[in-house]
Amino acid sequence: MKKIAINFCPTGMVPQKSHSPFVPISPQEIIEQTHEAYELGITIAHLHAREEDGVPTYRKNVYREIFDGVRKYCPDLIICGSSSGRNFPEFEKRSEVIELKPDMCSLTLSSLNFAKQASLNSPDMIVRLAEKMMENGVVAELECFDLGMINYGNYLINKGILKGPFYWNLLFGNIAGMQATFSQMGAAIQEIPSNHYISLAGLGEYQLPVNASAIAMGYGVRVGIEDNLWWDEEKSRLCNNLELVRRIHDLIELNGKELYSSKEFGELGFYNKTVLRKQLKGLSQN
Repeated sequence: MKKIAINFCPTGMVPQKSHSPFVPISPQEIIEQTHEAYELGITIAHLHAREEDGVPTYRKNVYREIFDGVRKYCPDLIICGSSSGRNFPEFEKRSEVIELKPDMCSLTLSSLNFAKQASLNSPDMIVRLAEKMMENGVVAELECFDLGMINYGNYLINKGILKGPFYWNLLFGNIAGMQATFSQMGAAIQEIPSNHYISLAGLGEYQLPVNASAIAMGYGVRVGIEDNLWWDEEKSRLCNNLELVRRIHDLIELNGKELYSSKEFGELGFYNKTVLRKQLKGLSQN
């Protein structure tokens, strides 16, 4: 039986309160919703930070407040920060969050277009971020929106710029990337070594079908309001983060799978290598 890792993405960089009242914006909202999801059962929390007005921020002091709160209430949860350059392309800004030594940090493996915005990720930027992650004991979350990104990730692994453990987050449904079809999901999965961990994400209306397909095949999932605001394809009602996580648990049970607990997953090497985790210290003293 394959265990399913749930990568919880509650906020992102795009959704605002004007889009949905359920989007967590303040550090306290993000901490509370992550704690609720943790109580239900998640493996990783993929976290973005916002300013008070809802604008995405790179600032380390805002991320620190979020990370400290999550660690207080979710002591063994794997924390993944965002190094996205969609709103702030400078290396110094994008890499501030790495200095807080989260367990993981996102690393988008090429430039890409979204429906209304570009995300620029030059080869030099990707390598510099990867090297800083390695220096700080942070595992790279390998974000891929197309096959070229997977190819570049494998190239960096072969060059020794990226070192394991390897966690791939494959995102389907972006207009300029891989689409949420069985053929494209299968093609992407085939390009990744079988001993690496793979999670699948669907954007917008594709979140549920991609998540359901991933669980049926025994792969991890990414779920949350960052990628999808609506409960159903017809957009009959807005949903909250906890509803989305509960639905993933229902799918895991229906498919006869089990949740990969954050502690189990972290002990595979996904906890920060330079930080003495409280729960691991406690175990060593028993």
